[in-house]
Order: sequence, then C-alpha cells, then structure tokens
Amino acid sequence: MTAPTTAPAAFLADVPAHRLSIVVPMYNEVENVEPFVTAVHDALKDYPFEWELLIANDGSRDGTREALDEQARLRGPHVRPIHLWRNFRQTAAMQAGIDAARGDVIVTLDGDLQNDPKDIPKLVARLLKEDLDLVAGWRQNRQDGLWLRKVPSKIANRIIRKITQLEFKDLGCSLKAYRASVLKRVSLYGEMHRFIPAWMATVTSPARMAEEPVSHHARTRGESKYGISRTLRVILDLLAVNFFLRFSGRPGHFFGGVGLGVSLIGGLILTYLAALKLAGQNIGGRPLLWLGFFCVLGGLQFLTTGVIAELLIRIYYNRGDIAPYHTDKPADLASDAAWHRQP
Repeated sequence: MTAPTTAPAAFLADVPAHRLSIVVPMYNEVENVEPFVTAVHDALKDYPFEWELLIANDGSRDGTREALDEQARLRGPHVRPIHLWRNFRQTAAMQAGIDAARGDVIVTLDGDLQNDPKDIPKLVARLLKEDLDLVAGWRQNRQDGLWLRKVPSKIANRIIRKITQLEFKDLGCSLKAYRASVLKRVSLYGEMHRFIPAWMATVTSPARMAEEPVSHHARTRGESKYGISRTLRVILDLLAVNFFLRFSGRPGHFFGGVGLGVSLIGGLILTYLAALKLAGQNIGGRPLLWLGFFCVLGGLQFLTTGVIAELLIRIYYNRGDIAPYHTDKPADLASDAAWHRQP
C-alpha cells in the first residue's frame, strides 16, 4: 500500500452535507474481508458525514459470508453484508448493493484492495463540488499483468470510446462515485457493470461526468477473478450497449430500417425478373428468383419484429421492479443508528 493520501477534511471543505453509501461486490475473498473493512474505516475515520458500507457477497463458498458477518458484528450496523443465494456474477452483486444503498452519494469499488479506499473522499468531493452525476477513477499506474490485463483493457477502452463517444480513459476501473438519484435510474444486468457510464449517458448528459486519477495496487491476497476470456463477453456486451444507446426507445427504427432495405433489394430483383419474363425469357430455374423471394419475405419478418419490439419496449418501461438476483432478507434499517457517525 502507498502512503496515506491527503486527509478527507482537505477534500471535503465546503462540500454539501450528504450521506455516503459504499457498495462493494465480493466473491471468494475471505482473505481480504478484514483488511478491506479496516482499510475503509481507516480511510474514512475523519469523514465528517454519515456513511455506510454495503458488501454484496456473491455466493462465496470460502468463508467470505462468515467473515463479513463477523465484521458487521464487530464494527456495527453501518457495515451491511448482503448475501446473494448463489454466484450471480459481479454485475448482479453490484446492483444488489446499489438497490440497498440509502445514501445521496454511492461509491463503488472492488473488495480486493487494488482500489484504494483513501481515494473515496477525493471522488465524492469532486462529484458534489462540481455538481456532477459521475466521477470515475482513472488508474494511471495500473499494477496488473501486461498481456492478460493491461493490453486487453487498452484495446477494450479504445473500442468502447469509439462506439459510446464517451472520452473515458479507464472505463474498467470499479472505483466510481455516483449521484444516487441518477444511478438508481439505471438497471444493470448480465455483465454490464463495465459500461455503467454508457448506461448513465441514457439518463444524463456526458457533460455531467468526469474522470479523476486514483491509486492502484497489486493484488496481495486471494486470486483474481478476471482472465482473457472476458474479452469475448466485453465485445458481445458492447454490441448490446451500442444497440440500447441508439435504439433503446425506438427499436422499430432499427428493425424497420433493416426490413425496408432487405425488402427493397428483393423488390428490385423481382421487378427485374418480371421484366425478363415479360420479354419472353424463362426465369423459373434462376437462383435469383429465390433470392428475391426470400429477401422480400425476410424484409417483412424484420418489419414485423420491429412492431413486436416496439410493444416489448413499452412493456419494459412500464414493468415492475424485477431484480436480477436473490438475497437474504435485509435487516430493519429504519433507525439512524445504522449509519456511521464521527464521535
């Protein structure tokens, strides 16, 4: 770990009063539970506002659950473990923590101590002082392997910037500060935690987002849950993000455009063949006839899919709250005693 950064009070002077929720997904991190909780408390020991720590245990099988419960017992009710019934993966765990968060500001970070909790006050201060909706961490000096982590990350960030038009240098950094009222308007599922800034761009302006340099440390305990296999998932998720950014409110335009284009090609082919038929030529055995027929049929199917997609998107925007995870019943948190305060 590096030397302590500037004390929280130096960053938080003149910051509006708020409540802070720290959301951390964990999976099989029993060795990091106590050091991480201690690091958060050390980083926020002089924090002048109320805060809570929510750790979403993503179905761990190595004793992480018991270690989290022990920390909650020792530290107090502001440490809130959330136990998912099985491994729903990082996005669902993060969504579980966000749903349970009660603060005006939400900070997310990984629980492996590669993100430094001492950077939390700096991100929160910039978020509130500059009236932003998102401040993302930028790991300028990453302490990861070159070929398995750094190179794929650079390639992915370049592609994501090109498609989303968001000028973030490090979209993969989990350490981010959000305005809760905006973040909770975004629903995460699948592997979409990598693209939270892109999803937030659907509900707020990219001008209300910023990036801040943060510390990064090498993993010293436990095993990394990331590998080169995630590259394929990132590419597939990026296609979905691109579709939603451009057509989330009007899917009929996407399918309708494809359908009209394919139908037009089919119509031109059939018109050409009809002209040949009228000129006395035999067109019955031509493969072009089948191509024209199936283009028209395929175009009609795309148009029909567009209509169905428009109906589904209306159902989607009027649905009830359906979470992509299941957790134990949370404790009653109506009391203000569940928040951490400076003595």
